[in-house]
Amino acid sequence: MKIKSKQYHTIWLKENDPQIVQVIDQRKLPFSFEIMDLKSVSDVFFAIREMVVRGAPLIGITAAYGMYLALFETAEKNFENNVKEKAKFLKSARPTAVNLAFAVDEILRFILKEKDSSQIIEKTLEKVHFLKTQEILFSERIGEFGLELIQKIFNKKGTTVNILTHCNAGWLACIDWGTATAPIYKAHLKGIPVHVWVDETRPRNQGARLTAFELSEEGVPHTVIADNTGGHLMQHGKVDLVIVGSDRTTIGGDVANKIGTYLKALAANDNNVPFYVALPSSTIDWNIEDGLTEIPIEERGAEEVAEIEGVNKSEIKTVRLIPEKSNVVNYGFDVTPARLVSGLITERGICKANKQSIKSLFPEKQ
Repeated sequence: MKIKSKQYHTIWLKENDPQIVQVIDQRKLPFSFEIMDLKSVSDVFFAIREMVVRGAPLIGITAAYGMYLALFETAEKNFENNVKEKAKFLKSARPTAVNLAFAVDEILRFILKEKDSSQIIEKTLEKVHFLKTQEILFSERIGEFGLELIQKIFNKKGTTVNILTHCNAGWLACIDWGTATAPIYKAHLKGIPVHVWVDETRPRNQGARLTAFELSEEGVPHTVIADNTGGHLMQHGKVDLVIVGSDRTTIGGDVANKIGTYLKALAANDNNVPFYVALPSSTIDWNIEDGLTEIPIEERGAEEVAEIEGVNKSEIKTVRLIPEKSNVVNYGFDVTPARLVSGLITERGICKANKQSIKSLFPEKQ
């Protein structure tokens, strides 16, 4: 996708230096565009933990690159144990997004299989690039299947399709296209008039800062709203469709996504607004069924709620919002029960949010 009319992915290998991975520093958007160099496993851990990169698919691919970088700092002595320790370290960066563990484990298995190869570094990089390309393909397919939903609404309505999304599940959260935004971009490119209601998504304002930014760069009409505005819009018929992303979806169809997603699903259900979740299969946790009891919910620092960051006369500043003595709790995610989900948009098609329907798309997981 584009930033200032130039095509970017969110992560790539530095030209002429295969030991440096480069990423867009998403903490600085939309106020400034900066690229960060990742040169070590510790750098990758920092980038994931501190949300230089964020979004389940991008977290996974960044961690895969982290395993590649691990090969440059792992001695031959006790190689297997050392690389396993680095994998464990990377997986501890953030607990909720299942893509992190999926990608690390995938590359770890590959490394251990190829550990005696004289070309292990080159082969591992090829494997990482395969996973990256696969995620891009998954996002584009999600876009094609989700486009069908938007097309049907437009055919029936004949005017602009109003879509609400929560947090950022755009190309910045992936590698390209995005998950929740992929159908929107496909519709926009096809000439279907769309308008996006962008939840600001406190406490980190990833909707207001990232979704709004990328939609602006692509020329997609949108309006930023306070998180609590969505229900009002739905009551007054101003939302035709809700599409959100996912950080982890259970085999039973429960969806963990950015905090506040559950409330959007309740409002959508109460107002008969379709509520879809767009996700690649790498975001499905095939080992758990009950999201409420089995998905770990990340608790983040109090400062994210107590403070807010913005730009003042080209200078990025942080200001305090609450009394100094007030306590804060900051849950990063919530779980939307499958019963509130109209369907899951995956790279293999759209299915119901239940075990039977999910497995019908992915029979190899039986």
